[in-house]
Amino acid sequence: MDRFVDERDYKLLEKDKYTFSMLGRIMGGDCELLLTDHERLIVCFSCDPYPVWIWTPDGAPEEEKERAYELVREHGLLTKGHTFNLKYDLAEHFISRSAEGATALSIKTNMFAYDCPSLIEPHIRADGEYRRCAPEDMDELVELMDLFHKEIGVDQNSLEAYRRKAEEAIRSGSHFLWRNAEGRNAAVCCVKPNGTLAGIGLVYTRREYRRRHYAENLVYQVSKMAKDAGYMPMLYTDADYVASNACYEKIGYVLRGKLCTIG
Repeated sequence: MDRFVDERDYKLLEKDKYTFSMLGRIMGGDCELLLTDHERLIVCFSCDPYPVWIWTPDGAPEEEKERAYELVREHGLLTKGHTFNLKYDLAEHFISRSAEGATALSIKTNMFAYDCPSLIEPHIRADGEYRRCAPEDMDELVELMDLFHKEIGVDQNSLEAYRRKAEEAIRSGSHFLWRNAEGRNAAVCCVKPNGTLAGIGLVYTRREYRRRHYAENLVYQVSKMAKDAGYMPMLYTDADYVASNACYEKIGYVLRGKLCTIG
């Protein structure tokens, strides 16, 4: 297994460009672990507390699934509390194999991958407007990051780590807020280009402002910005969060792929 990626790996991910869009972005940065044979298996882990991504082709035979499991086990990832993002058939193999040992795995999140070929303007225009995060929003952006990760229960980090991420987000201009008519920042989301795609993430509305269409309008505006810049917007969702998925589908997002998180 090599510890570097090249055009062969990105070509492999083209077959799953929506479900593994995040993996494609992570591979291009600093990783604590990156293993690939450039043909049938990619294992990538950026850093704590983020999940390990494992790509295998559709219909991988049992021996290839076992190879992936043994590779992860040999690098100690099964005993360090990591979560894993992978396809369902590989997840089933990992869950079955782990049941034989002391560390049993199970599905934590069912994930959908969407893209948005044609945006549909929201039927209900929310009060207020969207704007890019500015330096004066630093403390609130840190708070929103913390609330978002606590609610989804994954990738949780310290306030200091969120502050570092917020500083970079404000520098890069990647994060946006919906300020309502009361002057309160009610919702947040971010956009991160990756090749021809623009990943929409960190979609969160404060609990007291939900059901007022703030997130729907914010995601629409940020998606429109991405499309106007020549990107295809895409996002990951919790497949079991029906209300959120319906919101995305109303503004034109189309289901393209499925995967899960186990841990």
